[in-house]
Amino acid sequence: MARTAAPGTRDTILTAAAGLFYEFGVRAVGMAQVVEAAGCGKNLLYKHFPSKADLAAAYLTLTRRERERTVAEVLRWPTDPTDRLLALVTEIADTVRRPGYRGCAFRNYLTEFPGETDEPARIAQSYLADSRAQMDRLVIGAGGDELLADRIWLVVNGLHSGTPTDAPVAVHWITEMVRPPGAP
Repeated sequence: MARTAAPGTRDTILTAAAGLFYEFGVRAVGMAQVVEAAGCGKNLLYKHFPSKADLAAAYLTLTRRERERTVAEVLRWPTDPTDRLLALVTEIADTVRRPGYRGCAFRNYLTEFPGETDEPARIAQSYLADSRAQMDRLVIGAGGDELLADRIWLVVNGLHSGTPTDAPVAVHWITEMVRPPGAP
């Protein structure tokens, strides 16, 4: 008779996989590594996640939920549209400066699996499209236009991609874009 899995087993597996996927990349991590890190058997892993794509989709879904909670908290207090935009950009800049930051999980997945159309790719693409739409709304709400939104998104992409642009400098640039010196 098969044993019953301990409560929280799925979360334990997902947490272990998320850490490995973020640190090393989804492609580089084998299911045996996940089994070892989670301290579970292979059968238990496959019971909860029948394929690596299922596990990657769960990882990206978890990451999206965490990211959305963070963004909601950042945007909770500022009421001025420009302040809301700058709060989000500042949070992104702070995130990319944290020790252990290895890039945006969604951009990383799409880089590892270019042209892929599986569930994890759809989750990553959806998150990025929704993030871009949110950024566009914030820029337009702050009195900007589509060109300004494109420019700000380009800087944000650069931050997430680990370009050599210093995060505080990027925030300064964006601040000047939305609040030019001498503007009221």
